[in-house]
Amino acid sequence: MKVVVFDYGSGNTHSVVRALIEVGADVQLTADPAAARAADGLVVPGVGAFAACMAGLTRRGGAEIIRERVRQGRAVLGICVGHQILFARGEEHGTTAAGLGIYPGTVRQLPTLRLPHMGWNEVDPHPLATVLTRGGRFYFAHSYAALGCGDLPAGAFPAWTTHAGAPFLAAAEYGPVTSTQFHPEKSGRAGLALLARWTQSLGDR
Repeated sequence: MKVVVFDYGSGNTHSVVRALIEVGADVQLTADPAAARAADGLVVPGVGAFAACMAGLTRRGGAEIIRERVRQGRAVLGICVGHQILFARGEEHGTTAAGLGIYPGTVRQLPTLRLPHMGWNEVDPHPLATVLTRGGRFYFAHSYAALGCGDLPAGAFPAWTTHAGAPFLAAAEYGPVTSTQFHPEKSGRAGLALLARWTQSLGDR
């Protein structure tokens, strides 16, 4: 199974590549659209602002590649802002930017005074999830998130956690899409186990 980590200028790519190699994946870091289309699994990482990451992804053709892969039922893994841009829109610094619209909801600032949220949280996955099948402690570094069940499409399997008493979406599975607000590549054994399950699932698609 060939995995492509899409290099669209978002940063955080090399730690994701190293983690995937550690779990045995055949990984290529590239911005080549043909490679991203052909891969058995496409990983979309991201750090920084929603609008900037979305703009960088679009410039390199990644937005349409992701939509195309989802239509075809082919695996996509979004991490951190790569998870957020799957939503229809993101509200940040008083402006709203369009996302990919794979999920219908809106990414908003966490409704807490303690920001950013940086640290380890227990995550409670949906019992029917396959990649997110186990809970555990995962590492988060963010100030924005999807906040409600209505932010996901019908048939999605969510995983939840809280920060300073505010619940938010920690991860989701929806058809060929798996996405995590947390960083599995920075989450020790629990994160590596999740990446291993995702990589192994590519053979079942």
